[in-house]
Amino acid sequence: MKFKIITFILLVMLSIQSVFAAPFQADAKTKRIPAGTKFTLKFLDPVTSLGGNADFSAIMMNDQTAETDVILPSGSVVRGAINRIVPARRFSKGAIVYLDFDHVVTPNGRQVPLSMAVVGRADLTTDGGITTTRGYWDAVKENGRKTKEITKNAIDWADYTFDNAAARYTMVTLSAIGGGIGGGAYFVYDSIADMIRKGKDVALPAGEIMNVILVEPIDVPVI
Repeated sequence: MKFKIITFILLVMLSIQSVFAAPFQADAKTKRIPAGTKFTLKFLDPVTSLGGNADFSAIMMNDQTAETDVILPSGSVVRGAINRIVPARRFSKGAIVYLDFDHVVTPNGRQVPLSMAVVGRADLTTDGGITTTRGYWDAVKENGRKTKEITKNAIDWADYTFDNAAARYTMVTLSAIGGGIGGGAYFVYDSIADMIRKGKDVALPAGEIMNVILVEPIDVPVI
C-alpha cells in the first residue's frame, strides 16, 4: 500500500512538471548571430597589464539584428576577463594582454556564452594580444618619428618668430641644423637606451572603444 502511494505521488509530480514545462518549451525561440559579426564595445572598466582586477565589463555600441528584429540592443553588457599577461621585457618589448570575452547578457536576462577576437588595432600581436611596442625596432621607429618632430618644431619656431625675410631664412636654416643635431643626438642616445630599457605596460582606460568579431555563432533566446 505504501509503495502505491509513493508511486501515485511521483506520477502527480511528473504530470505537474510536464504541464508547466510544455508552454515554456513551445515558446522558447532563438535567433542566430553568425560568426564573423562585428561588435563595437565600450569598456566600463580599465584593463591593465599591471595586475589588479582581472574581470571587466563592456557595453555594445551597436544593435545586433536578425531578420530585421533587434535581438541584442546597444547597451547590452558583455563580460570577460584577462586571460593572460606577458610582462614587459628588455629590448623595449612591451607587455601583452590577452582578453577573454565570456558572455553577453540578453534583454531577458539570459547569459549567452560567446567567443570573440579583437580586430582592427595597430597594437595587436600576431596571436591576438594587445601590446604597446613589439620590440627594439618599434622603439627605434618611434625615436625616428620624434627626431623628425624635434627638427620640425625648431624650424616652425624660427619661421613664425621672425618677420624679416632675410632673418627668417637665416634662422630657419640655423634651426634646421640645430634641430637636426639635437634630434640626431636624441635618436642615438634613446636608441642605445632602448636596448636595455623595458617596454611599456598596457593600460586601456575605462571608455576605451574596441572592435571585436564573433569567432563562433551564438544563438540568442528571444521572447
